[in-house]
Amino acid sequence: MNISIAVLLVVFVLIAAREWGRFRIKMWHTMLGGALAVLLTGQISPQAAFAAVDADVMVFLFGMFIVGEALVMSGYLYSLADRLFSRVNSNDGLLFAVLFGGGASAAILMNDTLAIVAAPLMIRLAQAHRMNPKLLLLALAFAITIGSVMSPIGNPQNLLITTRGNVADPFMTFLYALGVPTLLNLLLAFVALRLFFRHEFRGAALVHQPAAVSDPALARLARISLSVILALIAAKILVAAVGSELDFPLSYIALAGALPLLIFSRQRLSLLRKMDWGTLVFFAAMFVLMASVWHSDFFQSRMADLDLDLRAMPVVITVSMALSQLISNVPLVALYLPLLEQGEVAVPSLMALAAGSTIAGNLLILGAASNVIIVQHAERHGVYVGFFEFARIGVPLGLLNAAVYWAYLAWLY
Repeated sequence: MNISIAVLLVVFVLIAAREWGRFRIKMWHTMLGGALAVLLTGQISPQAAFAAVDADVMVFLFGMFIVGEALVMSGYLYSLADRLFSRVNSNDGLLFAVLFGGGASAAILMNDTLAIVAAPLMIRLAQAHRMNPKLLLLALAFAITIGSVMSPIGNPQNLLITTRGNVADPFMTFLYALGVPTLLNLLLAFVALRLFFRHEFRGAALVHQPAAVSDPALARLARISLSVILALIAAKILVAAVGSELDFPLSYIALAGALPLLIFSRQRLSLLRKMDWGTLVFFAAMFVLMASVWHSDFFQSRMADLDLDLRAMPVVITVSMALSQLISNVPLVALYLPLLEQGEVAVPSLMALAAGSTIAGNLLILGAASNVIIVQHAERHGVYVGFFEFARIGVPLGLLNAAVYWAYLAWLY
């Protein structure tokens, strides 16, 4: 067997069974070990490994981790959440609000951004209302994945499809093709979580405990940073809507948001020390390992042997869902796009690619970067979402989600 594929399988097994009694293997340790293994065995050169690490993604995560840490440290995030959830008076209502609120927000803020900001909030809400934190963390993960499908800026792969696929009027195109099935899939996620966590739902009304801002100075800067991010996202939406060439990468948005905190806050060293460095290492290592796997030509040769019509809608959804588990959805989309026709005639296939590559995140933890961010953050707070815990709900839900998107797109086009 190819060494890169063998290493990938070992990484999957260790992530799936990362709890051995009292001994736990962190996800970033496993992925880093995989990256070092393919480097040391010569499966990828140091130059190719360095080139494989997406600098935009790393800068984006760094900036958003700084802002997210400031929102939590200052107490501003919890104060804001109290205002947003104060009228929710039941566990059912809270789950519904997280799913549909998170889904709508992911369509605007981008899924990874929301994962960074909202993961600590889910843990706090669960603690405040004596709920299983895994319920709200999984709800957030599914909401982010599903909600981001219907927007050209909901996730990086949709943005790539929009720009490289020459999608005309991208916001209306995505909403027209994927809006209705996305709402149906959010409802399916509610039903699935309500079923799997049925013991968490009781008749008692929720009692909200107001949270005060713990560091007013840091909260003011965090509010400024959040405003900068939202303003730049709005600008990016406007630029995309008018078709202007004056565009800027997402990494600029995150870095601009982090700068007020890094320059003016007296807590800058604490922010840097407490931010989630483990997740940054995970992503850098993942880029290296996945590049090694792709360079092995293992999957490409087997796809060629199958002699499939890679433009057919069910094939696009199935292949993109399957390979997104192994090489991540953004590299998958970058490699798949040249196989599809360009222009208006390719819109159904492009929408199928957006749906399949994104909803793949609901199957397994490694299917979406936002899942990894949420699970890693949960581990930092002593909450361990297991590989199979995620999969036992995610696999059936993800397959149902894919069927809904396929059926709707087949009917629409």
